[in-house]
Amino acid sequence: MGSAKIPSVFLLCFVFLVTVVFKGINGQVNNWLNGHATFYGANQNPTTLGGACGYDNTFHAGFGVNTAAVSGTLFRSGEACGACYQVMCNYRLDPKWCLPRRIMSVTATNFCPPNNNGGWCDPPHDHFDMSMSAFFRIARQGNEGIVPVLYKRVSCKRRGGVRFTLKGQSNFNMVMISNVGGSGDVKAVWITGSNLRSWVPMHRNWGANWQSSIDLRGQKLSFKLNLVDGKTLEFSNVVPSTWKFGQTFSSQNQFY
Repeated sequence: MGSAKIPSVFLLCFVFLVTVVFKGINGQVNNWLNGHATFYGANQNPTTLGGACGYDNTFHAGFGVNTAAVSGTLFRSGEACGACYQVMCNYRLDPKWCLPRRIMSVTATNFCPPNNNGGWCDPPHDHFDMSMSAFFRIARQGNEGIVPVLYKRVSCKRRGGVRFTLKGQSNFNMVMISNVGGSGDVKAVWITGSNLRSWVPMHRNWGANWQSSIDLRGQKLSFKLNLVDGKTLEFSNVVPSTWKFGQTFSSQNQFY
């Protein structure tokens, strides 16, 4: 008597289920990816958390202290500034130090530099050097080392509008852009004044700071932002003509 043959459709279903389970264990489905996390210091002063993104104060920027410095593969030369991630400790890999089923949302506000000696922030590692308060929402107290994590990009939910902080002098305009919703990471910026008829492209100076070299003093200012996910919004006359360098203005509209 010959052995019974299993219908091919059942074999395909079995392979699919095994693949889903295997990938789920390793954090590769539902956009969850593998990485590692540490925390930096006990100083939670918001003026120290903006780092390489140039946020003068992460509270004023709309991010609070739930922030992280990210490795170069995530930082993308500053393009990731303002991007949001959900991070959870990988309890399956480290049940001693991971808190189970704890998920923390953090904003990328700084760069974790490589040491080019096999460090966790060296390429190609995906690493989060989290603020202490954020880290201990997902890991147990007493662990001052490194934990495996699962992470994924998520939409940023911000209170209020996009914020534009005016820096520079005379015809050198540098604008720090913060509290951006949606994907959170800004790809391109344009500026125009009430006396101009066209948009002028700005260039990333560093982190979340964008620059132009036209004299716009005494004019109402408008901005157009394009995010990494492709969404674009215009912020018309968000800055009044009476503006001065050092001031911050918030828009009425926001990315979602």
